[in-house]
Amino acid sequence: MLRHADPLTLVVDKPAGLLAVPGRGEDKQDCLARRVMADFPEARVVHRLDMATSGLMVLARGDEMQRWLSRQFAERRVGKRYLAIVHGRLVDARGVIDLPLTADWPNRPRQRVDTRLGKAALTRYCRLAYDPASDCSTVLLWPQTGRTHQLRVHLLAIGHPIVGDALYGPCATDEVADRLLLHADELLLPRRDGGPPLCLSSPAPFASASLLAAMATMEP
Repeated sequence: MLRHADPLTLVVDKPAGLLAVPGRGEDKQDCLARRVMADFPEARVVHRLDMATSGLMVLARGDEMQRWLSRQFAERRVGKRYLAIVHGRLVDARGVIDLPLTADWPNRPRQRVDTRLGKAALTRYCRLAYDPASDCSTVLLWPQTGRTHQLRVHLLAIGHPIVGDALYGPCATDEVADRLLLHADELLLPRRDGGPPLCLSSPAPFASASLLAAMATMEP
């Protein structure tokens, strides 16, 4: 689970199906944050991944570093990349999804596109591959903002829901996968001392060797 540790930060690999932080109720107390704090009591949460999403999360070591890292996220100085497998074939090899998002209050925790009340949300994407047999595309995603469920709602909005998405997918169960095929595979973290950014990667557990090799050549 631990990918990186230094005196200021911890980077861990969250499995799909594990909460990032505790939820409401005794059955939702097991989470990544508490597991990390069992070994590093000073660990502090800086950002979150959805329960269904796997991949890299950074935690700060101490309150002061938490405040500093939180500013880096708020000011969009942290680079984040995700790998997803989506239904259908994206027509454009590269593109930008610029659609404002807001809570879908009658259907919480769902979010929705709302051009009048929504907050700005921007996602860049690159299609890596298309599999005609499953009618699915593999895409890299670079969220430029950090809205709740941003990647899941943006891809749904352009007609390509993420495979295995029980909340936003075409049906409650997905015959292609038994989990959400969305993985936070790369983090680019600024250093507090001004040194070169820390770049960390985590291969997606559902990605083939050929896809992982192709990703290594992709520019942000």
